[in-house]
Amino acid sequence: MEEIKFEERDLVGEDTLDVISSADNFNTWMYETIKPHCKGKVLEIGSGIGNISDYLMKDGFPIMLTDIRTGYCDKLRAQFQGNSAFLGAKVMDLTDEDFGNKFADQLGIYDTVFALNVVEHIYDDNLAIKNCRKLLKDKGHLIILVPSYKALYNGFDKELGHYRRYTKSTLSGLFSEQHLEVLHKQYFNFMGIFGWFVSGQLMRNKSIPEGQMKLFNIIIPISRIIDNIIFNLLGLSTIVVGRK
Repeated sequence: MEEIKFEERDLVGEDTLDVISSADNFNTWMYETIKPHCKGKVLEIGSGIGNISDYLMKDGFPIMLTDIRTGYCDKLRAQFQGNSAFLGAKVMDLTDEDFGNKFADQLGIYDTVFALNVVEHIYDDNLAIKNCRKLLKDKGHLIILVPSYKALYNGFDKELGHYRRYTKSTLSGLFSEQHLEVLHKQYFNFMGIFGWFVSGQLMRNKSIPEGQMKLFNIIIPISRIIDNIIFNLLGLSTIVVGRK
């Protein structure tokens, strides 16, 4: 598949982040799902407009925010400047050819690194995981959330610049290749599969409709119950946690 430039997806990506930012129930659920695996000093890959970042700061996690785009980093600084848990916002590209030298001051200093809906945007996902590992202290945790199932790839994915979708097995395989011990793996958001399929596959929308996201946000309590009932065996997203 031809490599996709991030700049070509900026408008669609920002619109999507804005829509998701208003889905407070959904964002809370996502955060509460990864929180048990977060510890100590944190670095977030692909912070965007800070939809999840704010939750960690409110819980007192010292956190460095990063994104590939300068514009997002400027917004993050303006939004969180003065917050005692905010360690700053850096432009960071996980596939930078000079990653080790350019980010030497960031290597090996974080207890937790996480990336939510980021790795699917990166052509060389193996390199992305490799460089995430470099940021961790020994015994540090890496948390990755990505879209699930190749069969669900549709117009949403294409417009957002996704190269692929994953399973627990394929994502865990990337961790193992980089000598990360897999501590936890699960699927997340079973009910979301139906909305993604209908809106993206059948209706062929190219972005998430705001009305659809608002409706989904309302039924999050039901979605959470269903995920528990099926023991997270299926879901629109895949989550893997590893230890260095």
